[in-house]
Amino acid sequence: MSFFWGLLWGVSGVLVIAGGAIIGVWWERKVSARIQLRLGPQQIGPAGSLQMIADVPKLLLKEDIVPQAADAPFFRYAPLAVFAPVAMSVAVIPFAVGWAPFDSTVGALFFLAVPSISVLGILFSAWASHNTLSTLGGVRAAAQMVSYEVPRSLSVLSVLVLAGTLRPVAVMDAWEWWWIPVTFVGFIVYLISSIAEMNRGPFDIPEAESELVAGYFADYAGIRWAVFMMGEYGGMISASLFGAAMFLGGYRLLPGAFGIVAFIAVGALLITIIMWVKWTFPRMRQDQLMSFCWKILTPVALVQLVVAGVIAAWL
Repeated sequence: MSFFWGLLWGVSGVLVIAGGAIIGVWWERKVSARIQLRLGPQQIGPAGSLQMIADVPKLLLKEDIVPQAADAPFFRYAPLAVFAPVAMSVAVIPFAVGWAPFDSTVGALFFLAVPSISVLGILFSAWASHNTLSTLGGVRAAAQMVSYEVPRSLSVLSVLVLAGTLRPVAVMDAWEWWWIPVTFVGFIVYLISSIAEMNRGPFDIPEAESELVAGYFADYAGIRWAVFMMGEYGGMISASLFGAAMFLGGYRLLPGAFGIVAFIAVGALLITIIMWVKWTFPRMRQDQLMSFCWKILTPVALVQLVVAGVIAAWL
């Protein structure tokens, strides 16, 4: 029976992320267009809302190309290794009072640890391509993702210290409104680190089109390329919803069903902010990227953790 429920929630998570990716691509096209004083998609559906529906068959029907020099098994399954951990992370997010799809006593640790496994899929895809540009992109991505895990985890830890638990549902039960100003700096660190974890601009050095064509997925096409994109947009959805729950109160902002609506709305706002950041700030250099992580974000996250620890001890 447990296998059945696990399979059900797994399929549901994939469908939610796939649907979110379709909406997210359309919305990002609109956001980037507004920033660049354009209109974005207009022709297919109202305000171009069906553009991605038209794009999906194109991706599904494109030829699945495997380079002759590639290590075929690793090349074929690497996108799944990137997407699956991200899809799994959605399961521990508390969506309603006392409920999360996977209510674990170490759910926060699960959320922080499991998506980081996707770095192995990125390394597999980069190495299996036998392409110099892909390999460089994969190495960059691994260094970046492993580094930014540190400030991201420290920022979330400040909330967990106040709550006294690693269980996300219990964190929401203990959440108080004054946590927002107390952990606001940690929230900013979490948001920036999450953007870097997803390899999105201005931290998209592993994909840097002007240098590496497309980085670790330069040789992918069709449905396998789409799986990489689903992993990226799935990361945006999970990081935004988890941040909205832990730092901003999630469904505790309003009573009853209105709280769930407010939670999703705040998550959508954070997704829009992530998109805005990408299309506003220039790409960082590799040395700037690492210096920003270790010299700024990590010390700030440590200070935030100390502040939260002092308040928790005082209370």
